[in-house]
Amino acid sequence: MQYSEKVMEHFMNPRNVGTMENPDGYGKVGNPSCGDIMELFLKIENDVIVDVKFRTFGCASAIATSSISTEMVLGKNIDEALIITNKAVAEALGGLPPVKMHCSVLAEEALKKAIEDYLAKKNK
Repeated sequence: MQYSEKVMEHFMNPRNVGTMENPDGYGKVGNPSCGDIMELFLKIENDVIVDVKFRTFGCASAIATSSISTEMVLGKNIDEALIITNKAVAEALGGLPPVKMHCSVLAEEALKKAIEDYLAKKNK
């Protein structure tokens, strides 16, 4: 299995790793078949993502997709972030092996869950 240079860069030096106290949005997803778990924490002001952190337990692809997705959403408004797809995440990494595409799906799902959490809190 061949990983792109960008996947390896984000795996070896992941961006925005960590957790956040009192995030405005929180999403947690997992893949029971491989055991990957992703958590995403968002700080949002005026519907713009101003800070983002992640914690992922998983393989190189899971960590790399989490890392790149945080870079992709930082500074975006909610509507822009919601249209980010797993395909866009994989493409931003220079592609993923077909057996690892599920990791990009987890990244998209974690982001959408975190935004849904934010919107639910905002609309209370």
